[in-house]
Amino acid sequence: MTTFTKVLVVSVVVFVIAKWWNISEFQAESLRGARVLVTGASSGIGEQMAYHYARFGAQIVITSRRENVLQQVAEKCLRMGAQKALYIAADMSSETDPDRVVDFAVDKLGGLDYLILNHIGASNISMWDGNIGHLRWLMKANFFSYVQMASKALPTLVQSKGSLVVISSLAAKMSCPFVAPYTSTKSALNGFFGSLYHELVMKKSNVSVSICTLGLIDTENAMKKVRGSVNMPAYPASEAAMNIIITGAQRQPQLFYPWFTRVLILCNDWFPSVASYLMGNSFNSSP
Repeated sequence: MTTFTKVLVVSVVVFVIAKWWNISEFQAESLRGARVLVTGASSGIGEQMAYHYARFGAQIVITSRRENVLQQVAEKCLRMGAQKALYIAADMSSETDPDRVVDFAVDKLGGLDYLILNHIGASNISMWDGNIGHLRWLMKANFFSYVQMASKALPTLVQSKGSLVVISSLAAKMSCPFVAPYTSTKSALNGFFGSLYHELVMKKSNVSVSICTLGLIDTENAMKKVRGSVNMPAYPASEAAMNIIITGAQRQPQLFYPWFTRVLILCNDWFPSVASYLMGNSFNSSP
């Protein structure tokens, strides 16, 4: 039996078990009127989440850097059935914008039921070149702003018994070449929000924390960056967005999408030589 076949067999077994355990059904009606803030919503997964929430009749605030694109997305959300669709342009590497966005959403919606932290700063696929300045900036955009927004929103989420949803990456669990700064920020997210999850449980808080581990998603930005560098399949942004929404609505602590990301993580822990082989064959020798 080849290595690929062994991994495939284990993947199928884990997938069946995961499906069997996940017996609760998603109730779309529960999102009607829900007050939702989605970051990084001008394109990609964030944009698709906005459209799904709109179809469910939610009240939405969306944010990203590009105000003109946000306006178009918000208008489409209203046409698709959102009860409210508001937008605010912001730079998440700023010291003040993360707080400003949460204040705007709470003021306009009267509180929050869901905070979806999805934004990322731009980072190239390349060998580590020692650029500490870029890493410091990326940590502000990809990590510190998440912590800042979550901390600002926790009081209103406590009042609403709400949900905090954090978009992370397979790279946080299984280090990849050519993305050291990005991997660092996602690893930091997993560490902080994993700890926060346990602290909220210990305090018997009614706020749920969901950490979503995603593989390669076919967003326009991601496809531009990985073209010629990565040898792995990309999965639909719309489907990823729907899985994230269900995870938050069902208050599940974790999501792995696509499903075999869970297998790769287990493989990395249990069979590191196999994981190293798979990783080596997923990237070209130079970006």
